[in-house]
Amino acid sequence: MDLVGLVIAHRGMFCNEEIPENSLMAFRRAMDYNRPIELDVQLTKDNTLVVFHDISLKRMCGVDKYVEDLTYQELMKYPLFSTKEKIPTFREVLELVNGKVLLDIEIKKTNQVEKICNQIMTELEDYSGDVLLKSFQPDIVLYLKRNSSYPIGLLVTEYPPSRLYSYFLSSYFLIRYCHPDFLAVNKTIIKKKRIQRYRKRIPVFVWTITNKSELEEYKTYADSYLCNGLPYPRD
Repeated sequence: MDLVGLVIAHRGMFCNEEIPENSLMAFRRAMDYNRPIELDVQLTKDNTLVVFHDISLKRMCGVDKYVEDLTYQELMKYPLFSTKEKIPTFREVLELVNGKVLLDIEIKKTNQVEKICNQIMTELEDYSGDVLLKSFQPDIVLYLKRNSSYPIGLLVTEYPPSRLYSYFLSSYFLIRYCHPDFLAVNKTIIKKKRIQRYRKRIPVFVWTITNKSELEEYKTYADSYLCNGLPYPRD
């Protein structure tokens, strides 16, 4: 699978007032433009894989509750913003996309590493399409590298106030330990020399690009791009 030159719809092609991020509507729109789709997966209280970015429902659904504390049926009570869209299951997204575009799947941070990774891989057993898996969590990346055949990525960003912790999470030691197939790097740090050195070994994705001029700017520093506000002109 070629990991260079991808322009990926970050959480689908959304505008949250009308088309919520990580919704089936946003994914359909990305498919209409033949764009690869990035999405986020986490577990509910009853171990259902759902596609949702935040740990809390507050921003997207207006209620101060956590995904991990609710069953899937309880989640269905809360629409995304003021739309009729609900939080989709991972299975619903797989059935919708059905191999038509690449899926770039972020596994959210968790203390149930084996459980969520194994469930995702089980759901993907009958799926015929291009898939990338990635996470901020190094032990998730390492587990997937050892137990799956998909390209596996490590997400990298800075964590102010700890510069030492931030450096460790993009250090050569950690990269070598996890042995990812690609990095997905916050645009705020992608120009750093140590990040650029990794491009000699593995592809580096950048997130999150918001317009065509940014896309052109970061072509010097990244191999593929996670974008909001698509569609951009192809050239």
